[in-house]
Amino acid sequence: MITLIGKDLAQKGVEFVFLGSAPECEDCRFKASCIGNLELNRKYVITDVKDNEQKCQIHSQNLVIPVEVERAEIDVLTTSKNIFEGSTFTYDAPECDENCEFHDLCFPDGLIDKDKCIVLKNHGKHKEGCKKGFILNKLTLGFVI
Repeated sequence: MITLIGKDLAQKGVEFVFLGSAPECEDCRFKASCIGNLELNRKYVITDVKDNEQKCQIHSQNLVIPVEVERAEIDVLTTSKNIFEGSTFTYDAPECDENCEFHDLCFPDGLIDKDKCIVLKNHGKHKEGCKKGFILNKLTLGFVI
């Protein structure tokens, strides 16, 4: 899908989480093509950068560039069992209130409770201990849309 992003961020491979629009976006003529296709709290990766620039009052340099994006792969720690590469499952956010060093992997940006995911890579058991005693597997996920 196509969106617009600040000129200084417009590079293949750059990942971002869409956190919503700024108030200035409401009356912008590019709103539909800029943020219209993006989902709130989703993580995207830029796959292609286009050539033309448009003026934008909220981005640095006051310029945006059209880019192609797709949902980014997400690394996660999970207690799910019987997971293998190519399998699909529904992500259930863990019941954990610990704020430990692995929190961002157990609750990664862009992954929402009940998302349907496909396992792109199973990295195996996470070797470092979980404060809650959970046995965790590290996975790289894609999305089933």
